Amino acid sequence: MATIREIKGRITSTKSSEKITGAMKMISSAKLRKAEGALRMMHPYRNQLSSVISHLLSSDGDYPSPLTEIRSVSRFAFVIIGSEEGLCGAYNVYLFKKLLERIEYVRNTYGEECQITLYPLGKKMTSILSKMQGVEVKKTEYLTAKSPSTVIREFTDDLISNYLSKNYDEVEVIYPKFKSMASQPVETRTLLPINSTRLSTEQDASGHQNPYIYEPTKQEIFLSILPLFVRVDMQDAIYNGRASEQAARVIAMQSASDNAKKLLEELQLDYNKLRQQGITNELLDIVGGSMH
Repeated sequence: MATIREIKGRITSTKSSEKITGAMKMISSAKLRKAEGALRMMHPYRNQLSSVISHLLSSDGDYPSPLTEIRSVSRFAFVIIGSEEGLCGAYNVYLFKKLLERIEYVRNTYGEECQITLYPLGKKMTSILSKMQGVEVKKTEYLTAKSPSTVIREFTDDLISNYLSKNYDEVEVIYPKFKSMASQPVETRTLLPINSTRLSTEQDASGHQNPYIYEPTKQEIFLSILPLFVRVDMQDAIYNGRASEQAARVIAMQSASDNAKKLLEELQLDYNKLRQQGITNELLDIVGGSMH
């Protein structure tokens, strides 16, 4: 049975841990608000870009592009958006499980000889995937949770270049979708080739569209907008990952703080029992001595 000194030591260390987890929760909460703000600020641009594409497609035009070309798949690339740091619960575990499911699907669909390349984003995900066998893992240390949009654009343009050069026949992104503090489900998104159905957005309730005058031609506009759509698609997935990581860490630190409080209550109860037992023994010794 533990002594009073041992329990006091455990109480002190548990209180210190509770302070640390509480501080980390506050820091992650501040980072989450910043990440949510960046995600919201990007939505108007994404929506306007989708609206322009929708107007072009609704004008009864056929605009072929290498980015929408569907070809037989022999080289497949995955972009996995993991966490930059730890202490965020099972955040990376769920992403890794989804990756294994998608790799198995690709092998079963396109054959075992299909070449698979992985682009892990985040230090923890990079560490997890560095030991995987049978796949090629690219180095992406230059892209971190604090990377600006210019670095994200360079990374996306590199993927586009590899796709156009036929180094990859399909590129898919695996990322956590930020819905709320308690919900960040893992989703997949085909980045390349661009799915034509995703290029169309819902029209307004009346079905009426304002007339557009296109300058230069519709074909030129469409071809120049498609790379922008891919860029914003990737940026949206990365921003969702940033917000989801902080939300997962807030939940994990809150859970750790709650567990620390419960442990403190149990330790305090054990401490009081031992202290009371010690006092009782001393009283018994005094009473026994006085009787003799």
